[in-house]
Amino acid sequence: MYLILTVFLFFFNTVELIIGEEKVDPGIVFIFEGAVKDNIYPSSSHLSESQADVHIEARVNWDNEKIPEGAVAGGFIPYLHITALIQNSKTGLKTFVDLKPHINLIDNFHYARNIALPGSIIDLYNVQFKVSPPSNTELALHNDWLKKYGKNFLSKYTFDYKGVNFKEIAEARRN
Repeated sequence: MYLILTVFLFFFNTVELIIGEEKVDPGIVFIFEGAVKDNIYPSSSHLSESQADVHIEARVNWDNEKIPEGAVAGGFIPYLHITALIQNSKTGLKTFVDLKPHINLIDNFHYARNIALPGSIIDLYNVQFKVSPPSNTELALHNDWLKKYGKNFLSKYTFDYKGVNFKEIAEARRN
């Protein structure tokens, strides 16, 4: 993990902690991360950098292979509903957050939020991400999609990660 963080820091002058990576049908890749906190706009809707410990992220994109016809390899998957539950493994204290679409010059489109950890940055955390598909009012399906993939764009998923150490990412700063 240290090598990955160091290489990312060298090329992008920032650091990100990969919490987990998942692949699901129909050809969607989830990469869950802890990233360096930042000021996000509009500021009235986001925890400020000075109040946050970590920027918790979900990058959700089409895979590079075995994707539906018409999908752009690596393209962003919009309209998902993603939440994160961060639990301090020592005290049991929890933080819950809805991840919202963001755009930046490093990851481009992604889902994320600044969070304050429910405890010390040196504690270990259990992190649960829940993913729900878009509603019928957010995403309509053409007949060709319906015939090949069915009524649902995506199933509901829950991804659990234990013993996540946010210390290095919480201490990191953006330039």
